[in-house]
Amino acid sequence: MQPKKTYTVQEATSKLESYCAYQERSHQEVRQKLTNMFMIPEAIDTIIVHLLNHNFLNEERFAKTYVSGKFKIKAWGRNRLAFQLKQKGVGKVNIKMALEEITDEDYIRVFNDLAEKRVSSIKETNKLKKKKKFIDYFLYRGWESHLVYEKANELIK
Repeated sequence: MQPKKTYTVQEATSKLESYCAYQERSHQEVRQKLTNMFMIPEAIDTIIVHLLNHNFLNEERFAKTYVSGKFKIKAWGRNRLAFQLKQKGVGKVNIKMALEEITDEDYIRVFNDLAEKRVSSIKETNKLKKKKKFIDYFLYRGWESHLVYEKANELIK
């Protein structure tokens, strides 16, 4: 068994600066990374304060980037986005601010495009089963139930 690698505060700070510069990170991810590096709580707090002061770590920026990416690439709905941000320890104010970045027009357009694609890709012949598959797909991805049920009734007759 190899002995665990230890880091000085300067080494850990340098590593975490690179870690945060590479991609936006949540406070929770950074704290976990430092814990995995076997840093003591006082050092963790010192490093996090340094990262915040030097703008390597910014929860609002992280939330906006996360929402933008997951919405554009994975087409997640607002419910899933909010849930995932909560899981990452992001505050309610930042979650709300990040979700407001998605315009209603974009949101509905993406939903409609995705619904059209999805309904044509479901090969089920039984209408009820097809509707269930459609609804499950969108609810899992965090789209609002009233939108999903309306669209399912509209597209699957």
